Amino acid sequence: METAWLDRLRDGRIVVLDGATGGELRRRGVDLSGEVWSALAARDHRDVLREIHADYIRAGADIITTNTFSSSRYVLESAGLGHQFAEINRQAVAAAVAARTDVAERPVAIAGSISCFPPRFDPTRYPSREAERDAYRELAVLLAEEGVDLLALEMIQDIEHGALALDAALETGLPVCLGLSARSSGDGLTAYDDPAQLFEPLLRPLLERSPSVVAIMHTPVDVVGEALAAVVAAGWERPLGAYPELDTEPGLGAATGAMTSPIELATAAAGWVDAGVRLLGGCCGAGPEHIAALAAIRDHGR
Repeated sequence: METAWLDRLRDGRIVVLDGATGGELRRRGVDLSGEVWSALAARDHRDVLREIHADYIRAGADIITTNTFSSSRYVLESAGLGHQFAEINRQAVAAAVAARTDVAERPVAIAGSISCFPPRFDPTRYPSREAERDAYRELAVLLAEEGVDLLALEMIQDIEHGALALDAALETGLPVCLGLSARSSGDGLTAYDDPAQLFEPLLRPLLERSPSVVAIMHTPVDVVGEALAAVVAAGWERPLGAYPELDTEPGLGAATGAMTSPIELATAAAGWVDAGVRLLGGCCGAGPEHIAALAAIRDHGR
């Protein structure tokens, strides 16, 4: 298991995560599904997916993320693809492993992505609590068995679903990065997709489970600092990360407006580093050029 990334974070050094996968797939001509988002890329466009991972490694990423954000069994079953669960997820890990083998000239870790992505983008279609819990456990175990180095919980924004996914990830014994998503409103920070859910009350029940890293991700750039401050105020003293959205992908929320440039992301990231963040990356809208700008911060010893 590759752990250099975690040792570096604990030593106070910067570690660079990769950027978006779905947006890069589309930019390279792959149509995404309105039911399972990017999940089928591992099955149908593995060479494109492998090259995306390779490009992030070339750009300087220390961690690349498997294309398993939307491939839990309950999501695939909603599209009649439950019987392909193992094949799709194993192919997703294999694409990342192949990219690392082909181009990495330094230690590169592979993060297995797990999210609480609802079937068909519809939060009313979650399965029973037991089935949902079992699906997270099944995916976490498969990712661990296929050799990922850590698990990345992504777009976590509530306790009901987030705690199930986080507990399943922690049961594997792998390091876990808890990725929280927020927005800002007139009433303060809220969950990304639910303005009625305040952000701060979510923190302690999740942080007390002791993930290895807490990151603010899929969150607008201008909200990241406020969300990080809330995490610290909740008592978090372990490594912090930030990988914001730079533009929202269709199906994952309303458009955010003009795309954040690599230099704009790097400028914002330098401020987060000054505030204690050590894991840097990008979410929707971030491509290899953005990751290269973050790698430059790492390489200049910020």
